[in-house]
Amino acid sequence: MIIKVCGMRNPENMSAVAALGIDLLGLIFYPESPRYVQEYIPSYAGILPDGIPSSMKEVTRGMVPKRVGVFVDEMPQTIITKVYNYELDYIQLHGHEPRTTCENLRRTLDPDIRKGVKMIKAISIRQPQDVDLYKEYEGAVDMFLFDTKCKTVGGSGEQFDWSVLDRYNGTTPFLLSGGIGPNDAARVKEFRHPQFAGIDLNSRFEVSPAMKDVEKLRKFIREIRDE
Repeated sequence: MIIKVCGMRNPENMSAVAALGIDLLGLIFYPESPRYVQEYIPSYAGILPDGIPSSMKEVTRGMVPKRVGVFVDEMPQTIITKVYNYELDYIQLHGHEPRTTCENLRRTLDPDIRKGVKMIKAISIRQPQDVDLYKEYEGAVDMFLFDTKCKTVGGSGEQFDWSVLDRYNGTTPFLLSGGIGPNDAARVKEFRHPQFAGIDLNSRFEVSPAMKDVEKLRKFIREIRDE
């Protein structure tokens, strides 16, 4: 199961979370988010290019998390600049971006700027019909992320009814997001869908916005992975 931890910003906290052996680490480039990565911090250089600092590598079980940049209706040139500066492996589009934006970004970035860059399209769910939005993007992205529709963009801590994903008949794998917390390990393990690929964790594992509780994450990940 893919485990993505999103809304990271503090370099030391990022290092500790990366050392848990997660798969994807999310940086939010949306100015209205309390987890907004506002500026490039020099100490990120010790984390982002190789995933984690060399001093931490011996405790990562050989896993280096891929870097995901989260954008909301952002200008393509800004996205391209962030991909280059932060060496992003994934672009997560969390707004109302059309299919053509996904296709044009991939063509622009791969292979000249970021070879093999992957695309995630978030789809916000309030009612069952919202799931059907995936049809616009099928074949244009590498993964979907189904999240809870709310006034904020992600990180609300609110869950949607996962059973509505029975409507999803696509062939693209997806991440389950929206309010997954420390007590949800059993529920996640019981969830079944042929395209279910993993989970996205954020606000319910925080001590404050963008600062994750490493011990809560460690315990949850061990439960998920039956360790």
